[in-house]
Amino acid sequence: MDEEPNPSVELSTYGVGPWRGELPDDPRYDRELLERGDSRNVIDRFRYWTIDAIKAELDATRHPFHVAIENWQHDMNIGSIVRSANAFGASTVHIIGRRRWNKRGAMVTDRYQHVLHHPDVDDFVTWCRTAGLSIVAVDNVAGSVPIETHTMPLECVLLFGQEGPGLSAEALAAADLTVEITQFGSTRSLNASAAAAVVMHAWVTQHHSF
Repeated sequence: MDEEPNPSVELSTYGVGPWRGELPDDPRYDRELLERGDSRNVIDRFRYWTIDAIKAELDATRHPFHVAIENWQHDMNIGSIVRSANAFGASTVHIIGRRRWNKRGAMVTDRYQHVLHHPDVDDFVTWCRTAGLSIVAVDNVAGSVPIETHTMPLECVLLFGQEGPGLSAEALAAADLTVEITQFGSTRSLNASAAAAVVMHAWVTQHHSF
């Protein structure tokens, strides 16, 4: 594998057709995808790769921050947050509460992301303490600090609540730090998935070397 094979078709966000020419023997490639085309929502370098191969490649470069979401209500934002966690290279996504969550917004990115379930906040906190990770709650409540002027820990879990009620009292009490996104308009809060993307990007700008 001295040279990375490239598809001989025009790449786009809508996918690619069958591989043209001699099929590569690189074990990372999925023969079925090579033969029928790849319509998945993946970046070009991962076209035709197997799920396991993509996940293994991502494992080599994941950032040391995690993302956690309280899942007490039916909230379609969870899938979008998982998608953002994948985009920003989060280590693991933690679902606290209900095991089942609406995956539609994830656009299948959960297949390439480590996802752990915790039945309640206590179990989640115990896991974090054992792993040596700080818990950074994200909510615009009394005592929170502006994310724009505060550096988050390198190794941490970014904890998000539900759309509307935000984080539970138990989750806020367990946090080592609570941050908020500074707002300038009339709305009381940002959409949960939008806020999660902003905070993940803030962590990246604070800790990733470009």
